[in-house]
Amino acid sequence: MSLSASATAALPVSGPSGPRLRLAKLCVAVQGSTPEELFTRAEAALKDARFLEFRLDGLAKPASGLPQLRDLLARNRDVTAIATCRRKDFGGHFTGSLTTELDILVKAAEAGCQIVDIEVESAEQATKPQLAKFRAALRAAGAALLISFHDFSRTKGLAQAGQRIKAFEPDFVKVVSTARTLADNLAMLRLIEDLSLHSNMVGIAMGEEGLISRVLGPRAGAAFTFASPGDGAETAPGQAAVRTLIDLYRFEQLDQATRIFGVAGNPIGHSLSPLMHNTAFRRENVNAVMLPLKVKSLDDLLTLTRELPLAGVAVTMPLKQEVLPHLANMDPLTTRIGACNTLRVGGDGKIVGFNTDVAGVVRPLERRMKLKGARILVLGAGGAARAAVFGLVEQGAEVFIVNRTHETAVALARKAKTKALKRDQLAKNRFDAIINTTPCGMTGAIQSLPIAENELNAHLIFDMVYTPLETPLLKLARSRGLAVISGLEMFVLQGARQFEIWTGKPAPEAEMLRVVELALRKRG
Repeated sequence: MSLSASATAALPVSGPSGPRLRLAKLCVAVQGSTPEELFTRAEAALKDARFLEFRLDGLAKPASGLPQLRDLLARNRDVTAIATCRRKDFGGHFTGSLTTELDILVKAAEAGCQIVDIEVESAEQATKPQLAKFRAALRAAGAALLISFHDFSRTKGLAQAGQRIKAFEPDFVKVVSTARTLADNLAMLRLIEDLSLHSNMVGIAMGEEGLISRVLGPRAGAAFTFASPGDGAETAPGQAAVRTLIDLYRFEQLDQATRIFGVAGNPIGHSLSPLMHNTAFRRENVNAVMLPLKVKSLDDLLTLTRELPLAGVAVTMPLKQEVLPHLANMDPLTTRIGACNTLRVGGDGKIVGFNTDVAGVVRPLERRMKLKGARILVLGAGGAARAAVFGLVEQGAEVFIVNRTHETAVALARKAKTKALKRDQLAKNRFDAIINTTPCGMTGAIQSLPIAENELNAHLIFDMVYTPLETPLLKLARSRGLAVISGLEMFVLQGARQFEIWTGKPAPEAEMLRVVELALRKRG
């Protein structure tokens, strides 16, 4: 089957001899509690898209919006519009009768909407004469019929839902479920592939876990997908903003050759990895996209990795340890550290693991000093500390570990064949660099400094925390004239190493750094 993700497609509607409707692949859904709010949002959405869905059921009196709808469409002849007036019993807001719903939708078609959407329950409740009259009125207005099914709790029975809709022979079949796992996207994409062979199909899994279906649905054969006008204006759970789909996920360029990558964790919504890597892919002309994957279990991630399939994954805690038994191979550092943050999937489906956190520590330091023989203090003994300690020991540095629980530091020091210090020994020692691997100073953290001012006895201070950009530790170090390395640099350089592993190309580090720093500054 040849699937296309082109920006527009000509689709036959109203039967095999009916007109052809040119549709963009991205429809922006707009909703408002008043006609003024609805059409203010619609006018704003027209800056980004010429394909809109009008959720008339958001209005207390849906018919009150019809004059403005007619006016907007008359002024914008190139706009394709869907009218929806979903009843409250079936997930919408409209409290009127079936007869009134159908009447409003006919009037919306007469006002210029080329597609009207009724829920399959309404089609099933309508009498045969009532439905025939409705279809005839739509045909007279030149509008296509879309029949939709929504499950607001789960993803199950998708094929049956599709058959319920197809029984009415609509121009468009729309099946919407709710994703509870990443694997639910696979079920939806399979349905799209099956039904799109013979129908104009739209399929979406709602919720944060369902983003994959929204981005990749048209690549699998869906007629189009939905977006919101902007953040906070969503008409369904998990709906992405139109600019996010176009700019971040390069939605309009995705095709069958596009390699799919993910960053997996929970929570994952605020991860900057998709921004960093998608920027790098675009800069280096790599046909690839990275999506955030909200993972509740490793098995769910592995199922998606194998069956989508994914080309690679950036993994966060606690998956860094959990994934190890499932790797076909791993680099020596991953073996020694006992943690893997980067997966590369071969053409044979086998997964190879890497640890690029080490590169995020070693590369910034080696650009500023000779690591062999350097005395480096690591504050903390958790996962980030393990990457720092093992990576620096391998480079020949003399590493010292200090941790709030001294026994944990001792255990790590034994494994890495290095030394643990008690806190009261710090002021008596001097180091070439001090690295903070604890969350002290992170936005929302209780403790701001991992070390006292009189213990800053090093030439260089490296803080792995990067939110905020200017941590209390970095401010203190700068006030004393010390050189500093921010956590932002570590984040970007470990990402640069991931890019190299996945693509075999040098990473555009400067551009990756620029976009991540800009995003962090916007967050404040």
